[in-house]
Amino acid sequence: MKVVVVGGVAGGMSFAARARRLAEDASIVVLERDPYVSYANCGLPYHLSGEIPDRDALLLHTPESLAAALNLDVRAGHEVLAVDTASRSVTVRERATGREYTEGYEALVLSTGATPIVPPLPGVDLPQVRVLRTVPDVDALRALVDSGARRAVVAGAGFIGLEVAEALHHRGLTVTVVDLADQVLPPLDPEMARAVESSLVKAGMDVRTSTSVTAIEAGPASGSGAGSGAREVRVRLSDGTEVTADLVLLSVGVRPESSLARAAGIDLNERGAVRVDEHLRTSAPGVYAVGDAIEVTDAVTGAPAVVPLAGPANRQGRAAANHLFGRPGGRAPVLGTAIVRVFDTVAATTGRSEKALKAAGIPCRAVHLHPGHHAGYYPGAKPLHLKLLFAPDGRVLGAQATGGEGVDKRIDVIATAIRAGMGVEDLADLELAYAPPFGSAKDPVNMAGFLASNVLAGDLVLWHETDLDVVVGDPGTVLLDVRSPAEFATGHLPGAVNIPHTQLRERIGEIPPGAPVRVYCASGFRSYLAYRVLVQNGWDDVASLSGGLATTRQARPGLDLPTA
Repeated sequence: MKVVVVGGVAGGMSFAARARRLAEDASIVVLERDPYVSYANCGLPYHLSGEIPDRDALLLHTPESLAAALNLDVRAGHEVLAVDTASRSVTVRERATGREYTEGYEALVLSTGATPIVPPLPGVDLPQVRVLRTVPDVDALRALVDSGARRAVVAGAGFIGLEVAEALHHRGLTVTVVDLADQVLPPLDPEMARAVESSLVKAGMDVRTSTSVTAIEAGPASGSGAGSGAREVRVRLSDGTEVTADLVLLSVGVRPESSLARAAGIDLNERGAVRVDEHLRTSAPGVYAVGDAIEVTDAVTGAPAVVPLAGPANRQGRAAANHLFGRPGGRAPVLGTAIVRVFDTVAATTGRSEKALKAAGIPCRAVHLHPGHHAGYYPGAKPLHLKLLFAPDGRVLGAQATGGEGVDKRIDVIATAIRAGMGVEDLADLELAYAPPFGSAKDPVNMAGFLASNVLAGDLVLWHETDLDVVVGDPGTVLLDVRSPAEFATGHLPGAVNIPHTQLRERIGEIPPGAPVRVYCASGFRSYLAYRVLVQNGWDDVASLSGGLATTRQARPGLDLPTA
């Protein structure tokens, strides 16, 4: 069998490598228009920062190494111009010479990836305006920095945008980050993304949310780039201000690169992604598609989605090869599990966020908790901020976490739980590795399961930060702070009454019988204890603040807490 793969990197090379392992006698041709057929594009920001100093470390394989190891015919710098599904052939141009030729196939795999979105704004064609997707892209960015760029604007505060912003900061640039959304990291819920924004601000970055770039104009020669021919640009923003920069990175998203499929008459969805079946087959006979250019199924909602991530692309390449060569299985639905490090803060997500679930009309409940990343008595314990989303029947729908060490472990466990169809009681019962330097006997994942199970069983009713204005403004509601008097004196919610949870049984008579009570503490545990005391002593309208003041402060960093 002769197989032609259009595009290398994640999906295409995973297909080709798996196909060779399954079929030693197959003829496998990989056509890649760029010079690099297999590289770590997720490592590009870290090469820009200098954390990965050796550029060659990003180049995983060359055509020569792939030929030697896997007997693949890999042709870098060969661009596919057209696909003829009737004759089962592709038209190819060798970019170095301009020579065009036709290559036949029995099976074709489209791994054309995604292309960065470049908004149609004045000035986006200036040489100081860049994107980051490929090795040549990072080469161009490094050249701008090496030539003296000292001020940068990063348009887009998603995962890649923030990685690049940090990289430029490490290279000594002053960085302004803008995003049209009202928060950084839009895939996260607002209260969870706030810790990342705080890290950016702490590092000295100018962060502007609810703001976009409206135009970029060439300015005079940049003093910082004197001698290199560099020129500064003026970046006009939607808030009416102007920022001077030597470099502008556009990181506002990507779109499926599906022009070949479209021209060949292959079925696409309304977003331009290639539609595939459970075995990655397109609407054209003998043609598969994998990677960032295809439509996938959301593992939580079951809805069609486009999720441009390296992990799913690699697995799709393997699944397509398995099907072509008679192995069982198919593509898996996609969770969108992702993680980013922004200075000293790690943020990760899996499944759907609360705002995404609500937008999809899917009922959900949320709990927040702030356990240590390992046993509190072992030196160096740091808090994790964990949010768990679950359905009314207990099925786990998503999770987000911020903190430092241990964020990846907890999100990966919950991602596995979602994939397995587990519920919150299953999380409570998971047996996870424990020793004081690594975790706790009750791991944060277990604790999230306990908390969510209590909510489902009716043993705990929560109120949330979003209810704060209503609660504070209701004179008939008792707002009960159950922290210590010393904690209360450092700042408390307006109108709160302070009765430490250890004194509540003795002082319960101070709370008007039958009054609605909204309890809070620092993180939600002591208020849970107080909740149980109150409901078992006759109060039937009681709720505990989810995540306590820790979550509330994350959600409302400017909240003015009166002191006593």
